[in-house]
Amino acid sequence: MTEDFLDSHQRHWDDAERLYVANRWANADHLYGLAAECGLKGLIEKLEGRSLTSDERVHVMEGRKPSNAWDKFESCRHGKTHGCKFVMPASNPFTNWDVSQRYYNQSQFDQARVDPHREGAKMVSRFIAIADQEGLL
Repeated sequence: MTEDFLDSHQRHWDDAERLYVANRWANADHLYGLAAECGLKGLIEKLEGRSLTSDERVHVMEGRKPSNAWDKFESCRHGKTHGCKFVMPASNPFTNWDVSQRYYNQSQFDQARVDPHREGAKMVSRFIAIADQEGLL
């Protein structure tokens, strides 16, 4: 099988939104993080014009700066002609998200915890739409 980060982003985003509406906070939260991660990885590939290296295949908040996907995208967009169209917030909304949280009890998740992750994933979706409009995809 071949990787398709942008398709994976859309799939995870769509499912996260369905779970969010159903108040299924734990799984929605998990998928928002994966949606953001996949979208950022897809954008990095397109902006860089190459496949990701093994050290770039990290989760949205895995590793130390700038080794996670959020910080890698921030670094990647600088110096690119279209980079100014992808303005990132001052702080990463996924600082309290980790892929291992899929093992946590669902009672540890609520809307207040999920909403910042939803907004972060929504921003990545907007970046993908901008990249598409700009002919970068």
